[in-house]
Amino acid sequence: MIILDKEDIQNSLPFDKGEGGAEWLETNGLGGWASSSITGCNTRRYHGLLVAATVPPAERMSLVSKLDDTIIVNNQRFELSANNYGDVITPKGYNFLTSFTKGLFSEWLYEVDGISLRKTVTMVHGENTTLIIYEVLKAEQAFTLELLSLLSVRGYHSLMRANTSVNRDATFENDIFFTKLYDGTPGIFIKVPGATFEHQPGWYYHFHYSVEEARGLDFTEDLFTPGKFSVQLKEGDTIGIILSTTDPSQKDAHELFLKEKLRKENLLHGTFIGSTEQILTLAADQFIVKREISQGSSSAEKNDGATVIAGYHWFTDWSRDTMISLPGLCLATGRYDDAKKIIAAFAKTVSMGMLPNRFQDNGEAPEYNNVDGTLWYFIAAYKYLQATNDREFILREILPVLKDIIDWHFKGTRYNIHVADDGLLYAGEKGQQLTWMDARVGDWVVTPRMGKPVEIEALWYNVLKIFAEFLVMNGQENDASITNISAGIVKKSFEEKFWYAEGNYLYDVIDENGNPDSSLRPNQLFAISLPFALIEGEQAASVLQIVTGKLYTPVGLRSLSPDDDRYIGIYGGDQRKRDAAYHQGTVWSWLLGPYADALMKVNNDAVKVNQVIDNFTYHLSEAGIGTVSEIFDGDAPHYPKGCIAQAWGVAEILRVIKEYTED
Repeated sequence: MIILDKEDIQNSLPFDKGEGGAEWLETNGLGGWASSSITGCNTRRYHGLLVAATVPPAERMSLVSKLDDTIIVNNQRFELSANNYGDVITPKGYNFLTSFTKGLFSEWLYEVDGISLRKTVTMVHGENTTLIIYEVLKAEQAFTLELLSLLSVRGYHSLMRANTSVNRDATFENDIFFTKLYDGTPGIFIKVPGATFEHQPGWYYHFHYSVEEARGLDFTEDLFTPGKFSVQLKEGDTIGIILSTTDPSQKDAHELFLKEKLRKENLLHGTFIGSTEQILTLAADQFIVKREISQGSSSAEKNDGATVIAGYHWFTDWSRDTMISLPGLCLATGRYDDAKKIIAAFAKTVSMGMLPNRFQDNGEAPEYNNVDGTLWYFIAAYKYLQATNDREFILREILPVLKDIIDWHFKGTRYNIHVADDGLLYAGEKGQQLTWMDARVGDWVVTPRMGKPVEIEALWYNVLKIFAEFLVMNGQENDASITNISAGIVKKSFEEKFWYAEGNYLYDVIDENGNPDSSLRPNQLFAISLPFALIEGEQAASVLQIVTGKLYTPVGLRSLSPDDDRYIGIYGGDQRKRDAAYHQGTVWSWLLGPYADALMKVNNDAVKVNQVIDNFTYHLSEAGIGTVSEIFDGDAPHYPKGCIAQAWGVAEILRVIKEYTED
């Protein structure tokens, strides 16, 4: 487990740093979450105690922002929470916080005037329900725990302002509070056993979200309170609180908590001891969520689909991220059923030989503007078959889908994606960004990479080789031979066109005019790291050496060499500045996966891979505690940026640990 002591907590205070400080995250397998900074101060619009996925995993709503907790003893009030109002931080409850622990759950320990109070937060898997457990470890006398409810009730990307449309009515009967602030929004239930409730509806104004301010976005919010709860406690008492979108009358927080504890222990196949592998296995669980895929599926199938949330707090599911993440999130953790559900679900979304780039909120049609997500689908299916030997599923259900995809790529599909005369895969139109380097500001595509990107050719080669293997397994040797001929043409053309002799590495892209781009980027690693390598021997060793020298950092690989005039070493500022830096030097954690694969393929260097993982693990105690950030500054000390929890970052580190190292 990860434990931050009082000094760590004080050093991680998020105020005036433009970032969230140390943050915690609990999720529910639907796309919803509870999350904040470990100090109790919300620093993002995405922070909240109950953020519900109303149409899993999408249409998420922030419902309960906070329950600010106060201890009242000897007529004195000790407020444990923290709020930033811009010109003042009040209260400063983190001064009573002696430790924060991330194990199976998020846990705080407060010491106040002879009272030792432990607070634990988790969510119920498969429900929009948050649990809070308070345990009185020590108390010289009885005291009152007061909980001020602060409600947001808005879309998770939005912010709330005080208004007269809010419903000020609420009920509190048999320990259960209920309110519904607006028509068309979920009702909110809060169960506080043994409590009284004082109905004092009103607004609290000008909560200041420092991270949003640093990101150049709106950053102030007003929150509505229906009132506050009070409950009497003494030493040895435990109280379990339920916050939910469904009636908790017949539910007990402690029973739900125990069920969730057992579920997480089962994921670990044993007792939680806090190893890096176990920490990341729990982190991996947060990304695998329910997804109803309606296209071509029956009602029963829709209720049993699965997908991968790309990152918390603002991403939904993207095909590229899902397929890259699947081996680490599902196969490395033994979650083969989830892997099968994901592969089957995405098979039903294929259109014109393409997987959607991403699914959108509010029932909008999926977007199909990517070239690589579809190609990564073959890698995911191949690794699934290697892990499970489930030939029946792959050959009967998935192989026809893969054939359809390949046929479309040969005859041409959206965005001018087609197999060129030289056998390589061409992709792109003006104004479109189709690879994983997809930053765009208005009409400005920061890294267009139109033409023949190096990793797309590596993926396309692997698509053909994998398809040929599947055909052989299916008794179609003649078709496999034809496919292998196409793969051979790809390899020959790649060798002729992509080697940059002057630099001793691979071009990043052959553009639409046939001109090579010598930008030194990490994409060339995929010509080595994927199951079927396009380069080996001295060329592969040279690429690895140069990538190590210019792009490798302890937390990932830079997206562009610092020697390049376009390099931006610090990721920050408003959206335009951030997007301009996104793939122009910013470090990406997920690239440690292909980097480790290349180390093993070129040098068979498990010792070096172990060192790569050891160098990285310090990050688990910063930013999102117990998980992996999306990106980092290109310049040292490589501060974490972007999403605090990114699926492919967690997945690739976990996969490398399982495949190559001993934790």
